[in-house]
Amino acid sequence: MTNFLQPPRLRIGEEDSAEERRATWLELFYDLVFVVAVSQVAHNLKEDISLSGLLGFVVLFIPIWWSWIGTTFYANRFDSDDVVHRLLVGVQMLTAAGMAVNIHHGLGESSSGFALAYALGRAVLVVEYVRAGIHIPSARPLTTRYAIGFAIASLIWLGSAFFPIPWRFGLWGVGIVIDFGTPLTARKHQIGLLPHASHLPERFGLFTIIVLGEAIIAVVNGVSAQKWQVLTVISAIFGLMIAFSWWWVYFDNLGGTPIETARTKGKVGTVNIWLYTHLPLVIGIAATGVGVEEILVSQPNLALADPQRWLICGAVALCSLAVGILHRYGVIRYCKIRAVYRLGGTVVLLAIAFFGKGLLPVAVIALVALVSAVQVIQDVYQSRPNNRLADPEI
Repeated sequence: MTNFLQPPRLRIGEEDSAEERRATWLELFYDLVFVVAVSQVAHNLKEDISLSGLLGFVVLFIPIWWSWIGTTFYANRFDSDDVVHRLLVGVQMLTAAGMAVNIHHGLGESSSGFALAYALGRAVLVVEYVRAGIHIPSARPLTTRYAIGFAIASLIWLGSAFFPIPWRFGLWGVGIVIDFGTPLTARKHQIGLLPHASHLPERFGLFTIIVLGEAIIAVVNGVSAQKWQVLTVISAIFGLMIAFSWWWVYFDNLGGTPIETARTKGKVGTVNIWLYTHLPLVIGIAATGVGVEEILVSQPNLALADPQRWLICGAVALCSLAVGILHRYGVIRYCKIRAVYRLGGTVVLLAIAFFGKGLLPVAVIALVALVSAVQVIQDVYQSRPNNRLADPEI
């Protein structure tokens, strides 16, 4: 902490943007609450592997992710290490913890508590944007637009706690639409206040690591539950291969390309594609962890049940589709060949889900791991020196 009271300052000016910037210790500490929240919402999905269970998982996951996104984008532009900012982040951590506590029955008896926790977290974010607008006149049009939009959404979430189900969930939908739509209505104000090109990709990468951790936890839990049966151990190796493959694919192509493109060409939409496409990506990764654990705790000598097969194949297919979109639009490394492989992998995974009825758990996870590994092999081959496919424009 450099000063006891230090007003927010713009962290994305020309001088700041030219320098490499890393996540702060406070940001890393803040992330710990979301490790718990993601784990809790994944636990909900484990208890109900069905379409309704998956829908509930997505409904609860979105506010958790958007809470993290809100704080991350604010810190990227206006971070200041003073007492006020630390205390506000501390309150946001409490609200995230409140969401995590209420997740288990988040669509039932605890839904009002979940809504109140989310609303309070958004209210703190509004306070932060108002504070930034007061001290940074050049950012005031953006901070005002964000503060108004997020405040309206926060009030709707707050009010939803006092409505019965299912009206409560209808208000959640309205609130989240306003939350998601607010940045889209502020595009003309964003162009001069684009995020930091090295800090934001790192922060997105750290959240991706959080959800990838669910796959590692799944392997440990699954093997422990089956007492080291041979087929289970083999399946666990394939589970780790899936997580490792998508770590490789994502982080080997990660960079500040969308922000630099927006800055040089005035295409703010590229940053928004990057932002919103990460939602299905992290949902897919988190669901993959659940799918891996479900395979490991299944009877290894019996055909894998349909819901579990569709979960693991569909979750990884969603990851592949999201990364393919990011490639195709140049949000991460622009490459038509990689985009084709990602989209092709999506089709193959869905085919495994559709035609794989009767396959043993180890066979299903082996096929999913093979599709994932092919993505890595293709990237490595394409990156070889003197390879004509190394051209990122191909």
